[in-house]
Amino acid sequence: MKTQPINRRTFVKSTSLGMASLSILPHCGTSPGTWRFFTDAEAKVVIALAEQIIPADQDPGATDAGVIHFIDRQLVSYYRHLQDIYRSAIAGVQETSQWMFKKAFEELQSSEQIAVMVALEDGTAQGETWKKQSPQAFFELIRQHSLQGFYGSPRHGGNKNYVSYRMIGLDYPQIIGQNRY
Repeated sequence: MKTQPINRRTFVKSTSLGMASLSILPHCGTSPGTWRFFTDAEAKVVIALAEQIIPADQDPGATDAGVIHFIDRQLVSYYRHLQDIYRSAIAGVQETSQWMFKKAFEELQSSEQIAVMVALEDGTAQGETWKKQSPQAFFELIRQHSLQGFYGSPRHGGNKNYVSYRMIGLDYPQIIGQNRY
């Protein structure tokens, strides 16, 4: 089979058409409302937990900073080894919430959510999940990840629009190359 060479103009047109067709396909995991790791139900629980850890007041809170996006992104990369812990612990949070208040965690009033979180933190959370996994360890994990997502660099998925930097009056730190001495 003999092929004919194509000129540069034909190549550019073909490539442009191909790239344009890719842009109209749905962007899996990058559009709002989709997650890389969490299901929508799991994301609602994590959002509610993070918002209790870093609530909005006169300054933005965890939701405004996109903490859920930080945690979600990290669970498919650097924190991949924590995926099973998150999945089972989120189910455990729901078990504890049902046991204490007969409602899903994300449907609870703020004071009720805090009561569930106190039970996690002090190790008195009820549910089958907590017989296999430490509620205190999960509480500490979600607390640390929420703080990392709020105060960390926006390039990791959290601290949207530099909300925490602006809150504490910090200019965005410029990182230029590697500082090796």
